[in-house]
This record gives sequence, C-alpha cells and structure tokens, in this order.
Amino acid sequence: MSQRHPDPVVQSILDRNEVYDLVVRYARALDERNWTLLESCFLPEATYAYPNGSSGSAAEIVDRCSNALTRLDASQHLLGNIEITVNGDTANTIVYFQAQHVKMGTPGGNTFIIAGSYRDRVVRTPDGWRIAHRDQDYAWMDGNPGVVARPESMSVQS
Repeated sequence: MSQRHPDPVVQSILDRNEVYDLVVRYARALDERNWTLLESCFLPEATYAYPNGSSGSAAEIVDRCSNALTRLDASQHLLGNIEITVNGDTANTIVYFQAQHVKMGTPGGNTFIIAGSYRDRVVRTPDGWRIAHRDQDYAWMDGNPGVVARPESMSVQS
C-alpha cells in the first residue's frame, strides 16, 4: 500500500483520483479487449450483479465480458456523472455509462446502445483500489438488440 499523505484533504483528493482512474480503466479495458487489464480492476472474489444475472469472481466477470464483446466489431463505453465517496479504505461510486456496440452486417442494423449506471463498492488493496462489488442497471436501450444477441448453440457434427 502506498504511503498516506499527512494532510487528510490531500489524501482524499488522491484517493478520489485513483478511484476515478479505476472506473475509467475498466471502460478502456472493455473497448481494447484487454482482459488482463479488466481482471486487474476487480478483487479476485469480486461480485457483479447485472440485469438477469450475476458473476461471482473476477474470472467469471472477465469470461462474461470477453464472450459478449469479442463477437463485436467494436464497442465504446462512455462514462459520465462519476460520483465517488471515499471513507478510509473503502469507497462507493455511482457512474453513468453509455455503451455502443457495433457488429457490421447484422440484419436490422449494425448498432445497439445500452445506457445505465454502475454502482460500485471499491476497496483499497496493496496493489491499489479494486472493485469488490458492482451493480449494473439499465436506464434505456436503442438500436438493434440483434447486435448483442448470443448466437444459437451449434450442434456438434460428426
């Protein structure tokens, strides 16, 4: 763990900046398909609740994200209205997002946007701040949901 600053106001600013960098790093990891960077945003035992499901570890979170995004041609996760409340070695965040997903040649249109929020419980570790739990909620969607639809399972042919 890094040295604490003797001035609590300065320490609070440093902590908020580090937590801000964490939530931005998460979005960048998704769009760059950098699964190692994505995993580094979470505690190994992190939990993630999203509409219609959940993941119970950093490895499950990475697996879910990589399965969803590697099929796309591109994605862009934009963040805004980032609220961070630090309390010692823990923090809570509320982050609005818009995630644009692109898959060229999809019948019905090539894009699908999901907008919503992430609500995180974040903890300080010796390696920096990490997400311990995330709740993801959707506010609205627009475009062609076929862009993000999972392909039907293919039967094994002998």
